Amino acid sequence: MSILNNINKAFDHRIRLGIMSVLMVNEYADFKTLKELLDATDGNLASHAKALEKVAYIKVEKQFIERKPNTRYSATILGKTEFKKHIEALEQLIRNSE
Repeated sequence: MSILNNINKAFDHRIRLGIMSVLMVNEYADFKTLKELLDATDGNLASHAKALEKVAYIKVEKQFIERKPNTRYSATILGKTEFKKHIEALEQLIRNSE
């Protein structure tokens, strides 16, 4: 099996890679935090988060905090597993090219 089989197209954009990276080390992150950390626009972050939600790699929870809408994201078990496989494949690719 080729290493490239574990390179996941769902993570091929820096925003998606960033979202998953943040969620791998944090139980959850809200929209504002992700936007600031990833230096993303509202629309850009929302569309990439939607793409990850569509493949069930992240879970989205919407709630109100003091009458203000709050959206928070967390990585699913599937998302964590697939992201780990993706990172391991990238690491192996790097090791093989040295």
